[in-house]
Amino acid sequence: MDLSLTPEDIAFRDEVRAFLDEKLTPDLRAWGQLTRSFVGDVEIGKRWQKIVHAKGWGAPAWPVEHGGTGWTAMQRYIFERESAAARAPKFFNMGIRMVGPVIMKFGTPAQKAQFLPATVGAEIMWCQGYSEPGSGSDLASLQTRAERDGDHYVINGSKIWTTLAHYADWMFCLVRTNRDVKQQDGISFVLIDMKTPGLSIRPIITLAGDHEVNQVFFDNVRVPIANRVGEENKGWTVAKYLLEFERGGIYSPNPAEILEMADEACDTPALTARTAQTRIANMALEYTEKRVFSSLTTGGSTGALSSLLKIRGTELTQAASEIAMDANDLYALVDQPDALTPVSNAVPLGQAELVTATYRHLNNRAASIYGGSNEIQRNIIAKAVLGL
Repeated sequence: MDLSLTPEDIAFRDEVRAFLDEKLTPDLRAWGQLTRSFVGDVEIGKRWQKIVHAKGWGAPAWPVEHGGTGWTAMQRYIFERESAAARAPKFFNMGIRMVGPVIMKFGTPAQKAQFLPATVGAEIMWCQGYSEPGSGSDLASLQTRAERDGDHYVINGSKIWTTLAHYADWMFCLVRTNRDVKQQDGISFVLIDMKTPGLSIRPIITLAGDHEVNQVFFDNVRVPIANRVGEENKGWTVAKYLLEFERGGIYSPNPAEILEMADEACDTPALTARTAQTRIANMALEYTEKRVFSSLTTGGSTGALSSLLKIRGTELTQAASEIAMDANDLYALVDQPDALTPVSNAVPLGQAELVTATYRHLNNRAASIYGGSNEIQRNIIAKAVLGL
């Protein structure tokens, strides 16, 4: 398989680079450089998404009829790689990447009209209501219940590790609508307005000191049945479709960016060797991603490969994060939050490029857990590929 870029791909890459050179203002680049997690600053991310959307590039994987680009899989890959290399701000795009494709496939015409344009235009943000206390990787055991009352569901229960619930306008949520059947057959997929009475949010502060995740409580929250996506009790089918988008994607830019930050500070033979080994492994991941995207271009599917990419990508992100923190030496022990925003006049201690190193390291410890733990991904590969 020839994985080199075609002349058309090279021309597209150059167009993307020109766009990034023009639209990434110094302050946007600075915010991108100081990103301390996979989320980034929410308002800056929205600002960047609106700029990209104005270009017509707001939803790279969406079809044109829903406001997408119609790009090939390789064009999407190029756009993500170039954006990461240019330090573009991150936009936490659960709506674009996850629930948007679900609404396209399973949603009603009214749901598509209400949610898709607002999602790609960054007018609304989404959070994901999947995990529960005691029902993390065993997602099908969820207990948040939804009982019919006229033309509404009345929802009671709790969701946990809900990323950016305190910023989100809407949640896509799995609820139990039938307790008398096997677990997977009694689940429905609903869309919940975060301003609905009875819904409350409790922050969870991470080891890195970030408020990214939350616990969400439902106390007789009334949700219109019209907000259900797909059939009642068929939400497990919808959920599995969504997980293909959550676990797929491109991972190699993350380790590459972190290793580039640490390059100048890797001044010992041991660190230099670790950096070289991690960079070589990340190159192998990049080639695997290109094979996957080449297959998608010709009509293939990711299948269990999305699990492989998730495992290797998150492990290499963690390895690169450890290198960056070690390269920062004693300065890695200093908590300097004032140096993490471009609007601050605080002078960072140590190498400026590594001011986010420890925060990234701590945040990335969760990378092998969220989106389905890597142990679960290995089980998927064992079952789907090895037949075990």
